[in-house]
Amino acid sequence: MLKNARLASIIIVFVFGVSACNLPSSNVTPTRGVDAALTAAAQTVEANMTQAAILNPPTIPVIPTSTTAVLTPTLAIPTNTQPGSTSTPICDLAQFVQDVNVPDGTEFEPNATFTKTWRLKNIGACSWSGYTLVFDSGDAMGGPATTPIDSVATNQEVDLTVNLKAPNAAGTYRGYWRIKNSAGVLIPVTGGYQSKSFFVEIKVKSPTPTATATATATTSPSGDLHIIEIILKTNFEVAVRVGTNPTGTLSGNYQYTVYSNGAQVQQGNCPVPTGSSLCSTGHIVGPVAETIKVEIDSNHSITESNEGNNTLTVTCDKFALACN
Repeated sequence: MLKNARLASIIIVFVFGVSACNLPSSNVTPTRGVDAALTAAAQTVEANMTQAAILNPPTIPVIPTSTTAVLTPTLAIPTNTQPGSTSTPICDLAQFVQDVNVPDGTEFEPNATFTKTWRLKNIGACSWSGYTLVFDSGDAMGGPATTPIDSVATNQEVDLTVNLKAPNAAGTYRGYWRIKNSAGVLIPVTGGYQSKSFFVEIKVKSPTPTATATATATTSPSGDLHIIEIILKTNFEVAVRVGTNPTGTLSGNYQYTVYSNGAQVQQGNCPVPTGSSLCSTGHIVGPVAETIKVEIDSNHSITESNEGNNTLTVTCDKFALACN
């Protein structure tokens, strides 16, 4: 815009200069020709200014836009910084410490008696009072079903002991034991078998061949029915082996009666053998040794030459599977 104004000023000055040179004298009044020249010059200046405006349009200032990002305030979500709750202590909980004696795999002779001791620790929150050691599963080896445990305070160790008897057959035997609280609930055992029990494991040696000890009656005279021996079958049933002397002199059926610890428990009949035979009485020996008495021909239905050898008394041990 400044450039165009300057150009117009130059043109006006030029026009006035030309006009002054053409005047005859300073007294002469300008003529129409001068007016026409001024008019033409003015029109020329206006045209140039219009053309300059067209060719050089004014620059419109650009209003800058804000490029500043709008900051959205971030709210911090408070986290729970409270300490986690502690777990409730376990009331009844034992810990297996060690085998005090009879390490696993200890060898014994058949029917040998021994004592097994385990050491455990009360790591629960409750003291043990009225608790018992109980047989759980496996081979009991003649051990008691339950054994009372003395009072044990928390974090205190205790030795638990049972008296056992090795079976009479060769092999490996294992019995599992547990602790039962005063309410009759079996408690867990940290470090024990499957975190619940502890066990005793032994090996029984093959027995040395010896003469079989049997309860044998005195040899009977001719025409006599007599007891040869009393045995335990593999299912713990009492059986009596009966013989006749001489062979074939007696016939029919004879009655037998079984007494356990002095009380009659079974009665039945078996045929008189030709020679000898085993008569199963049906009586099963219990978990402890029993005094067994068997009487044959208890109703005296068979005539014999000797009635004094029709009874025999023995002690039968279920775990030894023998009567002696």
